[in-house]
Amino acid sequence: MLETPKGIHTIRNLPDEKLGQLWESIKVDPALKSQLHAQAVLNFTVRRKIKRSVLPLHGIILLVGLPGTGKTSLARGLAHKVAKSFSATGMRLLEVDPHVLGSSAMGKTQKAVSELFSQTIGEAASMGPIIVLLDEVETLATDRSKLSLDANPVDIHRATDAVLTQLDDLAEKHPDILFVATSNFPEAVDAAFASRCDLILEVPLPNAEACKQILTDCLTRIGEVYPAIGAITASPGFGRCVSECVGLDGRAIRKTVANAMAATTETAANPNTMTVDMLLVAARSSKANRAKGSKH
Repeated sequence: MLETPKGIHTIRNLPDEKLGQLWESIKVDPALKSQLHAQAVLNFTVRRKIKRSVLPLHGIILLVGLPGTGKTSLARGLAHKVAKSFSATGMRLLEVDPHVLGSSAMGKTQKAVSELFSQTIGEAASMGPIIVLLDEVETLATDRSKLSLDANPVDIHRATDAVLTQLDDLAEKHPDILFVATSNFPEAVDAAFASRCDLILEVPLPNAEACKQILTDCLTRIGEVYPAIGAITASPGFGRCVSECVGLDGRAIRKTVANAMAATTETAANPNTMTVDMLLVAARSSKANRAKGSKH
């Protein structure tokens, strides 16, 4: 880890095998991963060679989808995959922390955003190729058409203006930047930001096969410590557990296993006593709670 300036959560040297493990842990359609990887590689191969008047690339990918579908993990894993595609590039990953940029003082948010992009990110790009993760990008590029000047400070509008201006400027000056943005609420992202994205990909909830892969992976890895839990994947009732997980996101599926391990005080104290029936009950409960949450 390197020292991080204001507005940057972490800086990582790439490639990073831990990020590669994140990429592998997200079970989505391989075609989606392939398209995402290819678009990112293209960013670093053609933007220096083709004029923007021909290919108006901004170097921005936007991942949208429900919470828990793995957007952030995919973005981090993508950074590793791209770095592996280019040997000895000295590539780095910068993760922006948008929540430290806001201020109640008029003009401070706009100034902080401008300094982050023009100075911190611009200077980092001048030192070599970088990938910048903009998690929850709607907090930086809020849809101005849905904001009321009476209810929202004008500084929020100006901050979005600043983001767009800086993205245009960076696209012109630094072709070796790739922004990977994520949003749980794409309808809250400003249309002008979306129009600047080279690719917008929806990361869906896992289908039945992906649910099986996620649940199998989780149980198998836990089984390295608690063998009886790993053996549940061979149980006749495992298929019913998978079926109950359809409709849950990947994070919720893994948490369902933890809920099953905590089914009783005895099971929590000795997870090897967890049964497939406990897992089935936990999966049904998770789905029921998700349904309640969606209604609210």
